[in-house]
Amino acid sequence: MLFSGFKGGIHPNDHKEQTKERPIEKLSECDEYTFLLSQGGRGTAPTVKKGDIVKKGQIIAESPEFMSAPIHSSVSGVVEKVTRALTPRGDEADAVIIKNDFMNDEEEPFEHFPTGYVSREKLIELTKRAGIVGMGGAGFPSHVKLATDKKIDTVIINASECEPYLTSDYRILKESPSDMIDGIDIVIHALGIKRAIIALEDNKKDVSGKITPLLKSSMHIKVLKTKYPQGSEKQLIYAVTGRKVPEGGLPADVGVLVFNVDTVSSMSRAVRRGIPVTERIVTVAGAAVKKPSNFLVKIGTPFSFVFENAGGFVTQPAKIIAGGPMMGQSQYSLSVPVLKTTSGLLALTDKELGTKTEEKCIRCASCVFACPMGLSPLTLSELVAEKNWDEAKKNGIMSCIECGCCAYSCPSDRNPVATIRRGKSALRNGR
Repeated sequence: MLFSGFKGGIHPNDHKEQTKERPIEKLSECDEYTFLLSQGGRGTAPTVKKGDIVKKGQIIAESPEFMSAPIHSSVSGVVEKVTRALTPRGDEADAVIIKNDFMNDEEEPFEHFPTGYVSREKLIELTKRAGIVGMGGAGFPSHVKLATDKKIDTVIINASECEPYLTSDYRILKESPSDMIDGIDIVIHALGIKRAIIALEDNKKDVSGKITPLLKSSMHIKVLKTKYPQGSEKQLIYAVTGRKVPEGGLPADVGVLVFNVDTVSSMSRAVRRGIPVTERIVTVAGAAVKKPSNFLVKIGTPFSFVFENAGGFVTQPAKIIAGGPMMGQSQYSLSVPVLKTTSGLLALTDKELGTKTEEKCIRCASCVFACPMGLSPLTLSELVAEKNWDEAKKNGIMSCIECGCCAYSCPSDRNPVATIRRGKSALRNGR
């Protein structure tokens, strides 16, 4: 039985055929790695200085604040500088640059438990120590979720991977789901949770056969109709449980925690082997790429090096995006490094983008029907243009998840989400 899921949403061409059958390849190492110091929660401060020798897995930046995850070096080598570097957002942030010595001299694993279960307090401690954040793109520190004081009865593993082109989570499920299953088992026992649900879209239901034999009695698979943005927490929770997260609320308010496939797999590696997050799987796709791939990439690797290992470009890309095409960030430099949250790198052609000229709004309400949050994107964009901030707030502008459904569905090729994003930023900064 398929579950129809949430209201609104869209059905874009998923383009997953480019990489769906591409096994995960370990990317070779490059000479220099750049570690941005803000990769989940509040920023960190460097714990190393120029000239320091570092080991793979060593903490190179951290913060005493709970809402923060430490940064670990993914290679051994020498700190070249502590400086400012370009981020995927297009601005600059503090960074540590390390010259790789190719020796792979590793830090000793931190405290870990190869078998058995750990307490809630110990799981929180190890998850923070490993620098685990939401690997699906949100980057929220995972130990903060685990530390909720709300009563949780359900854990949902977000395996929907609803963004077009991206297949990194799918490949984990296909090739090595055991870490994910173990991570789920650790979480539900540590938190005393009754059930865990692995949420798959029906374009990935072929991996059910891989997962089902590994499931424990408290774990279940739920197959959902493929629809974007199924991976957004509020939409996924409603599709799986029928519960509605209140405006301004969190999943924990309705008794649910949501973790990405790679995030919960990282928890298993932290608890069982004392291994921090130093690498992640990145889908490289788009018609401009010579060899679409799924790579296991060290954090800090320049985008340029990743594309080189995918054979480079067969034609000049019209746009390069970090993440998926709907919610990812357009890039103007390939010197930007891979972060813990870099799920994909796309090099798209004009044909894929389907770039058109923006026309006048024809008041068709396509954006309203498509909005998964039940908002009126047209109204919100007009209120922002008028700087009518009070009405914009009353009409729910801060509830917009910036999924891009409104822009995708607009027959006039307008982009309300861009205007709404500016409005949200203005409101956060006191206008």
